[in-house]
Amino acid sequence: MTSGLEDALAEASSPSWTQRVRAGRDLASFADVPEAAEALVRLLLDVEDTAVTRETAEALARVGTVAAVRLIALAVAEGDDNQADWLQTGMHDALVGPDGVPEVAAACAKLARDQEDAVRRAAADISAWTDGTTR
Repeated sequence: MTSGLEDALAEASSPSWTQRVRAGRDLASFADVPEAAEALVRLLLDVEDTAVTRETAEALARVGTVAAVRLIALAVAEGDDNQADWLQTGMHDALVGPDGVPEVAAACAKLARDQEDAVRRAAADISAWTDGTTR
């Protein structure tokens, strides 16, 4: 593991919400690494601070890979309505404007065939969130 990944994994468990936000941003590009994926889902479902949820969702949406969007889908499936609102807000932050991330819609289409039913359902929700946000 690279030291950047190790540092971000350590920050993901920090009592400081600002360090957890930074960890979410730093780990997003490692969404396909199992240790990072596990930490990212925990950050997406952070019970102490909604900023961690929102910023991690935004970072993963900006990455836009199937692995990254799948983690958001897992969090949508596991989270409560309040967490889902913040996940949606974070994704919206990444998707609006000229720098929107069209890859998210393509990732959702692939996740519609995921082996886990909860991921398929959550990907459909995320796909609905992306409607009208890209140009």
